[in-house]
Amino acid sequence: MKYFEEKFYQNSPGYPSKERLKKGPVAVIECVQEIPCNPCETACPFGAIKVGKPIINLPKLNEKKCKGCGKCIAVCPGLAIFVVDNAFNEKEATVSLPYEFLPLPEKGEKVDALNRKGKRVCSGRIIKIIPPEKNNHTAVVTVAIPKKYSGEVRNIRCSIFK
Repeated sequence: MKYFEEKFYQNSPGYPSKERLKKGPVAVIECVQEIPCNPCETACPFGAIKVGKPIINLPKLNEKKCKGCGKCIAVCPGLAIFVVDNAFNEKEATVSLPYEFLPLPEKGEKVDALNRKGKRVCSGRIIKIIPPEKNNHTAVVTVAIPKKYSGEVRNIRCSIFK
């Protein structure tokens, strides 16, 4: 199915350039459905996301304005926004993602990092958790992974679910 092909997402107007991905945290918007939705636009304090009119437009990312703050992650009802930081350290990148399962993982916990199909890609380490009560009722979890998988990892599986 073409929705699971990486190039399909990378061609969406919310996907940052390879150059911007190298510079530090940036939103990666993998929204590919033309539906009436714009909470990401209103959540961005820097005006980096634009849906405009009509409201069924796909969100466009202005990568120059994006600071990678992640305020857009939890407000997306389609769970289609992530923040990727390829400058985290020399060997690792981080991916901040929406997480709607309980119990929440713990900082430092080792997890399976999963792709869009739910298949294991690599091991990851939880480095930050923003609890749901502070984030539009959706937790945001940040996982450190090997840098080469930052364009692929989009979810995690904690040890309790193995």
